[in-house]
Amino acid sequence: MKYVKQFGVILFFSFLGEVLNALIPLPIPASIYGLLLLFTALFTHIISLEAVYDAAKFLIEIMPLMFIPASVGLMTSWGILKGVWLPVVVITLLSTVVVMAVTGKCTDLFLKHGLGKSENETRTGI
Repeated sequence: MKYVKQFGVILFFSFLGEVLNALIPLPIPASIYGLLLLFTALFTHIISLEAVYDAAKFLIEIMPLMFIPASVGLMTSWGILKGVWLPVVVITLLSTVVVMAVTGKCTDLFLKHGLGKSENETRTGI
């Protein structure tokens, strides 16, 4: 029952993201709105980490599985991508390197300023 409640909280914020996407005429995906709302709620302690921790951990563990449908979709779209495959590969590689570099620098910054310890790390001893 704990997982159902936690998934419910995550789905509620996803729903709020969908509502915001319908109300605000910006080209921002609804999932981004939902993530920002959930982040804000966690950061301001409106909801506790324990309210979503186990369900979120499960979703992160199965995340690689979620890329399979997207990969199959790319394979079935080869006719469309055939003419632009080189720019797509270059952009993908460059954006991956940029994301990795920015993530590393942000992690260094957080650890340097002592923001790397969370309540969960203290609780689990990690």
